[in-house]
Amino acid sequence: MTAEAPAELTLPEEWGEPRSRTVIWHDPLITAAGALERSGLETLRALRDGVLPPPPIVALMQMDLVAVEEGRVEFSCLVDESVYNPIGVVHGGLVCTLLDTVAGCAVHSTLPQGFGYTSIELKVNYLRAVHATSGPLTAIGRVVKPGRRVAFAEGEVLDAQGRTVATASSSLLVFPLPGN
Repeated sequence: MTAEAPAELTLPEEWGEPRSRTVIWHDPLITAAGALERSGLETLRALRDGVLPPPPIVALMQMDLVAVEEGRVEFSCLVDESVYNPIGVVHGGLVCTLLDTVAGCAVHSTLPQGFGYTSIELKVNYLRAVHATSGPLTAIGRVVKPGRRVAFAEGEVLDAQGRTVATASSSLLVFPLPGN
């Protein structure tokens, strides 16, 4: 789907004017290289403090890392109609991505330099619909059990009124990065 119609296509008047949102990001390899030089906690603090550029997904999903400590992270996420699904609510995939992000980053905050992670499993429970008026959302990730091969984390997404809109539990594979 595109926000702009081809010149030969006439859109129905009732659709109104097309809307748009511009996404700007930095070279993700700069962030990846910077992460190789730091522990997970140091990397996340560098991202939070603007020492390293945020990964592109952060700009695309309008997320922001607002707090980090070992085993716990907090992100905020702006929601607007650009992430609506066909039934007029925020797509569950955005909420799922937010939960995957906070679970992964919580685990990342426990890892030494030279180690990475990837999601093995993510179970999400959606508790209430999210609308553009629900946000900004707050997502919190916590490590349940750190590990050298597999780690476990949980996440929660809250709306602007502090109501839980979704929860998740996650299993993550921990591995040495190439060259380590």
